[in-house]
Amino acid sequence: MTPGDKETLMHGKTVLVTGSTGGIGKETARALAARGARVILVGRDRARADAAARELASGTTAVTADLSTLAGLRALAAEVRARHDRLDVLVNNLGGMTAPRTLTADGVETTFAANVLAPYTLTCLLLPLLRAAPAARVVNLTGGIPGGPLDPANLQGEKRYLGWTFSQYNHAKTAVMAMSRRFAAVDGVSVNVAYPGHAYTPGNRATTAAAFPYAYRPVVPVVRLLGPRLLNDFAKAARSSVHLASSPEMEGVTGVYVDAKAKRAPWPASVLDERACDAVWDLCARLGGVAP
Repeated sequence: MTPGDKETLMHGKTVLVTGSTGGIGKETARALAARGARVILVGRDRARADAAARELASGTTAVTADLSTLAGLRALAAEVRARHDRLDVLVNNLGGMTAPRTLTADGVETTFAANVLAPYTLTCLLLPLLRAAPAARVVNLTGGIPGGPLDPANLQGEKRYLGWTFSQYNHAKTAVMAMSRRFAAVDGVSVNVAYPGHAYTPGNRATTAAAFPYAYRPVVPVVRLLGPRLLNDFAKAARSSVHLASSPEMEGVTGVYVDAKAKRAPWPASVLDERACDAVWDLCARLGGVAP
């Protein structure tokens, strides 16, 4: 592929990237805009969202929404539907974690809401626009250390809650993989999962020591010191998402998981557990009040 081919790879396509005013999401948006896509940035802060849109390629626009709430998700979907008649790519990049355990305005555990319920619900709400595009793609991001056992009785940290390693965050990132694998069977859209690797994102920088298990808290100052030096290549962390969103070889491909090098990887055993997949899917449908 020549540089000119790369610059027009996404020409005429409309892409929405959540959590894209900074970090990996912003670099994903930048790369797709550089390939010719019309990119819609989504963030919570109007000033940051507008600044990010001005920084990226001409034609990039920004909308603001609180995607931790169902009202915010519905408002975003309504605004996108009002402005566009089709959506070629949806990148559900937004993620996050909290400590201690908190609930959203809808009564949903916050980490599950941001990492699992939000991508499920937004994809459902935007399915008409996705189905209006030829070969539409949805890219969901996992992260942390995914792939551990999924406990259907503890999806919202009801029994045990830790904010970080071997935690609710990793549990949620495994759950989004299970949800995505099930969504990949829905007609009219390709759904795949990207693992970005590790980067010192704005979310990581904002994580307090309380989010770490007690045994890990002594190393938090070291993480704060070395994180910006070792884990600040957001463009590298974005490449798996960009690959799934734009690569010609991924057209029409669904139900795939790619690693931080954008190479296909096997689904973890927990994600292949149909009982666990059913539990995640059913919970999202019930909490979101919508199904594809």
